[in-house]
Amino acid sequence: MNKAIFLDRDGTINIDYGYVHEKEKFKFIDGALEGLKILNDLDYTLIIITNQSGIGRKYFTEKEFKILNTYMLEKLRENDINIAKVYYCPHIDEDNCNCRKPGLELFYQAIKEFKIDPSTSYAIGDKERDLSICSKLKVKGILLTNDKNNDYICKSSLLEAAKYIADSNRSEKR
Repeated sequence: MNKAIFLDRDGTINIDYGYVHEKEKFKFIDGALEGLKILNDLDYTLIIITNQSGIGRKYFTEKEFKILNTYMLEKLRENDINIAKVYYCPHIDEDNCNCRKPGLELFYQAIKEFKIDPSTSYAIGDKERDLSICSKLKVKGILLTNDKNNDYICKSSLLEAAKYIADSNRSEKR
């Protein structure tokens, strides 16, 4: 079984200016690349699970999403960061699908496809819905916020979350 980091995209990896779909406007959050590199070097399978309701709202097309996705993955590879797969939900809340977070369908697909052991894995996101898998399985959740939250570990950024996970891994090996 493999260990994974389930990552949200918008607001976690890149700046979320609302319905992100143009590579010219795509910007990584400060420290995100460094954080992803730390996680990559810890031998976690990095998986992005993202809600993309802009497709369902017809603000942009699935093709435009895939172009941006390819661009993002190329930039990550240039920094020696490997994302195993990007799972996305194109639906809006009113569609009542199981793939839109907090639905778990995409998490379960990833767990099956990559033979993930949830108990050794983390989910990281900037909204509680990004961590929905944590209450169902033994995935540890890190909420990116400066506020306190009793349900999750809270860190200010992806870089701080990665440092926390690295420190936790060192502690477990002692």
